[in-house]
Amino acid sequence: MTQPAIAVTGLRKAYGDKVVLDGIDLRVARGTIFSLLGPNGAGKTTMVKILSTLLAADGGEMRVAGHGPARDADAVRAAIGVTGQYSAVDNLLTGRENLALMGDLHHLGRRASRRRADELLERFDLVEAGRKPASAYSGGMRRRLDLAMTLVGDPEVIFLDEPTTGLDPRSRRTMWKTIRDLVAGGVTIFLTTQYLEEADQLADRIAVLDGGRLIAEGTADELKRLIPGGHILLRFTDPAAVSTAVHALADAALGEDGLSLRVPSDGGVRSMRDLFARLDDLSIDVAEMSVHTPDLDDVFLTLTGRNDLEPQR
Repeated sequence: MTQPAIAVTGLRKAYGDKVVLDGIDLRVARGTIFSLLGPNGAGKTTMVKILSTLLAADGGEMRVAGHGPARDADAVRAAIGVTGQYSAVDNLLTGRENLALMGDLHHLGRRASRRRADELLERFDLVEAGRKPASAYSGGMRRRLDLAMTLVGDPEVIFLDEPTTGLDPRSRRTMWKTIRDLVAGGVTIFLTTQYLEEADQLADRIAVLDGGRLIAEGTADELKRLIPGGHILLRFTDPAAVSTAVHALADAALGEDGLSLRVPSDGGVRSMRDLFARLDDLSIDVAEMSVHTPDLDDVFLTLTGRNDLEPQR
């Protein structure tokens, strides 16, 4: 089997009597986006700091890009990139100078650093802005430059800690495209975010952290199916078909228009297949069908009983 990009077993961290991470187990497959959700102060940033060698764990086993953060921190640092909540851009330098400085820190050599800077300015549509001081950049441009700086060392794994906080919707979607492009190129992304739609749009797998523990993990669709309230809406054109369906589906609720039925469902393939098999056996024709499942807001509220995440609007 392919070795995971990140493997964590029994990760623990406490500050005095306050337990922040209480026996965390997780696996992140290579070339995927893994998103960690949780209330404010849940320990998301602490986990990123531990996995990126910036903070020591109290216990547990970890492998990042095949290396142990505690035993082989230099190898981990060589394989990862980190874009934190707050920009690491130097406002006094131009965009190109910021990138070239990162190249120097990675010991690329002067010529290679400048060449890499030019490649990344082109990739992130910052060629013209690259000649201007970073203090003149918009929020979206600064985040793109920040991520470009993370890529100077060509990392295998990138930790993105709330990368789109404060960005307008257009800049946020531009960042989403950039993240998808990175993963298409084989990079693994470990994403923490306050925006539920961001996790829904980007993540291959999502974990919910609360009270120091992972209380749920799965794809966005799998998590949504954990929460009651999902249903399939059936619409009919023939009142007789509606009447037959109502009697056949004891758990269905008739709509106010008299031509629609709301059937409880988790939205899974099996439940949909079973429903349509029942309708087909009775020769009931359905004019239109739509699936409605809870969103990640519902998942977060139900699993944690809190509303500390900020839904994107």
